[in-house]
This record gives sequence, C-alpha cells and structure tokens, in this order.
Amino acid sequence: MSVSAINLAEVVDVMTRIYGRTLAESLDALALLEIGGLRIAPVDADVGLDAGALHAQHYDRRTSALSMADCVALATARALQEPLATSDPALAAAAKLSGVAVVALPDARGRRPA
Repeated sequence: MSVSAINLAEVVDVMTRIYGRTLAESLDALALLEIGGLRIAPVDADVGLDAGALHAQHYDRRTSALSMADCVALATARALQEPLATSDPALAAAAKLSGVAVVALPDARGRRPA
C-alpha cells in the first residue's frame, strides 16, 4: 500500500491540527506504518499532470467537490496500479470512472462510499 507525499502531508496536518497529536507523535505513528510496509510515493510530473486532468474531468463544486489532493491520490493509485482507499463518495466515484479499484472505508458516521 502506498500514499503520495502530498497526501502524507495531509495526514500529518489532520493528525496534529484536528486530532491534537504532537508532530513527534504523528511522525512516530507514520514511522510504524512505514515499518509495516507503507510506501511513500513521490509526486512527479506525470502524477501532477494526471491529477490536473482528473480534477478538470471530475470536479464540480455542487456534485463532486474533489480537492486537488484527492486527485493526486487518485493519480498516484493509477500510476502505481493500486486500489484507492477512501471514505469520500466523490473520490470513490471518480476512481471507479477512471478504472481504479476502490477500498471503501467508513466515514465518521460509519458509512462507506457506494
């Protein structure tokens, strides 16, 4: 399983800013995931261009509010030919339309994307 470097930045932000962990605690938790096999994927020009194209294709403010970071995650999954794990229905829909398998994760209310 992999995570893009940009999406890793999002994880660190949420763990520290939203969940109140110290930066050291967040980095320790991520180090354990790396020991368990998580790979950090760089975001190169190909992934960046694909993310921009995916955003242009799938973004709609009212019906599919994908962030650029969402599209980086999807572009990374496509480049690595790995499934995309998400609880976000718009991202899951874009992944399926793009031919990427989805691992449907539960959101805060326990609901998984279709």
